[in-house]
Amino acid sequence: MEFIKEELMLYVEQYSQKESDLLVKINRETNLEVLRPRMLSGHLQGRVLSMLSKMISPKCILEIGTYTGYSALCLAEGLHKDGKLITIDNNEELKDRVDAYLAESEFKSQIDFKLGAALDIIPQLTESFDLIFIDADKTNYLNYYNLVIDKLKPGAFIIADNVLWSGKVVEPLADDDTDTESLLEFNKIVQSDKRVENVLFPIRDGLMIIRKL
Repeated sequence: MEFIKEELMLYVEQYSQKESDLLVKINRETNLEVLRPRMLSGHLQGRVLSMLSKMISPKCILEIGTYTGYSALCLAEGLHKDGKLITIDNNEELKDRVDAYLAESEFKSQIDFKLGAALDIIPQLTESFDLIFIDADKTNYLNYYNLVIDKLKPGAFIIADNVLWSGKVVEPLADDDTDTESLLEFNKIVQSDKRVENVLFPIRDGLMIIRKL
C-alpha cells in the first residue's frame, strides 16, 4: 500500500499538518483494537482529504465507507459552517465505536452516520453533493459511481480511494481477483467518461480525484 520508503514517508508526515488529538486517538485505537487497521486513512491521506475539503468548502459531503470515522472527521474539517456530512457503513460491530468518536468531535452536529448497505441507502438520499468520498467494497465502486454521479452538482468532486490497490492494477490479473478486476474497470470507465475530468494521485494506495463538468 505504501509506495515510498518509510523514512521518506516519515519526513512527509513531519512536514504536514499534525493530526488532532481525537484523530491521534482514533488512529492508535484502530491499530490496536480493530481488524484490518490498514483500512484507516491515516495521517498523510487524512491531511490530504482535509485540505481538499477545505479547498472545496462543501455544503454537503457523502462518504461511502465509514470504518472507524477517521476520514469522515478529516473531510468534516472543510465543511461550510452550515454544511453536513452523511457517512454510510454496514459494519454493525463498529457502530458504537464510531458513535463515540463522532460524539467527541466538534463536528458531531453536522455528521449523519447511517448504518446499512450503501447500495440501498444512496437511492433514498435527496441531497445534491459537493464532495463524495468512495472508500468501501471495491467490487461495487462502479455501482457507487453510477448511483452518485447524478447527485453531484456541476463542478463537484468524487474522491475514490485504493484505486492502485497495492500496485496490483499493473500486475498480471489472477483469475479470482475480483477486487483488482473491479478497480481496473472503474479506472477505465472514469477515464473515458465525458461527464468528468480526473487525475490519479499516487498518494498511499491511490486517490482518484474526479470533477464533474
